[in-house]
Amino acid sequence: MADSYSFDVVSDFDRQELVNAVDQVRRDVATRYDLKDSKTEIALEETSLTINTASDLTLQAVEDVLRQKATKRNLSLKIFDFQTPEPVGGNRLQQVVKLRKGLSKELAKELSKTVRDNLKKVTVAIQGESLRVTGKNKDDLQQAIQLLKAQDVEVPLQFENYR
Repeated sequence: MADSYSFDVVSDFDRQELVNAVDQVRRDVATRYDLKDSKTEIALEETSLTINTASDLTLQAVEDVLRQKATKRNLSLKIFDFQTPEPVGGNRLQQVVKLRKGLSKELAKELSKTVRDNLKKVTVAIQGESLRVTGKNKDDLQQAIQLLKAQDVEVPLQFENYR
């Protein structure tokens, strides 16, 4: 019998599902009557997504399609950090959408403080962009998971390596 149990709190997303969702958005934009003449381009980089389109109206429509496709592929909408659209040449708009991955130092500190203040029987350690929660009782770890799920944070949280 193990004398302590643990799990990791991470913020991540399935990259392949995101690639598939962006491909679906590109196909939708190419075939939708109101969007196909807008010459919309969607570029997926490592940490961001760039949308280049004709107007504010088409930008809103592309954002809506992106949200729909991401939701259908079980991606949390919290991974998208929509930046302010900027005008580029020829009456076109460009918007950068940053992709959130990992827990920031501030957020990790805030979450670990919340767990430590509310649950005395578990220990929390910050490990890079994740948290390790350890306790002697599985019920205490379940309480920690419920507490973290109840927090309203700007990134999606996943609980891994529960042992």
